[in-house]
Amino acid sequence: MYEIDPSRKDLVEEFRGNPGGPYSPELTLLVNRLRLGPMEERYILVCTKRGREWTLAKMPTVRGAKLELFEDRVFDDYDAASWEVFRMRWTAVTGEDLE
Repeated sequence: MYEIDPSRKDLVEEFRGNPGGPYSPELTLLVNRLRLGPMEERYILVCTKRGREWTLAKMPTVRGAKLELFEDRVFDDYDAASWEVFRMRWTAVTGEDLE
């Protein structure tokens, strides 16, 4: 499995500048690794208004259980929402906060 190097802030900045991709090969590996975090730390976006609104959510640890929606974390900009999910996943995997 791809090991994340927390010092590779160049990859963080690449994602921040273009959250929708396309990504470099190294950033692709990083993003895929972040998507495979433990279920209790797996953050996702839920489209709550088609093409206009996204809400941060957390996957349940038990299959079939409801998502945990963060009603106070609603976005009308998909890139900003994607950046927030990236930040949350980064923190969950590395233990480091990103600004």
